[in-house]
Amino acid sequence: MTIFQRTAEEINSYGLSVVSFEFDRPWGGFFVIDEEHAQEFANVYFEGFDVDKLRVSGELSPKVLLVKPGTRLSWQYHHRRAEAWKVIHGPVGIVISPDDFQSEMTKHQNGDIVVIQQGNRHRLIGLDNWGVIAEFWQHIDASNPSDEDDIVSVEDDFYR
Repeated sequence: MTIFQRTAEEINSYGLSVVSFEFDRPWGGFFVIDEEHAQEFANVYFEGFDVDKLRVSGELSPKVLLVKPGTRLSWQYHHRRAEAWKVIHGPVGIVISPDDFQSEMTKHQNGDIVVIQQGNRHRLIGLDNWGVIAEFWQHIDASNPSDEDDIVSVEDDFYR
């Protein structure tokens, strides 16, 4: 059974609905969870955090990210969103900085929650094993919610 199959079974065991997924990113892949299940997602992965406190535009875009060992997502930031990550299966490496200078990577273990403010540069790194991260987006502009086009890539190992 692959990491994607195991993760899909785990998501399904909590009664969460996957609306889309992608398993062919060079760094791994992700599952997008039905927005209608945002509070249930928070109950499972963020200890019941009240998602209404995060809502600006009405959506939170819950996802589960899977990061291959030894790979890095792009060094990136966003104009229209902040993000909250929780390590489900780690450890994983994370780099966060207010500017383009990449600070030291910090290692995060199962249960760690990391909040990335709008505009902060960040990078998720797979270490020795697959990393699995639960993610919420906090859309900053209700009239123009963030999407995949809101990724400003400063550096990318995969030249995208």
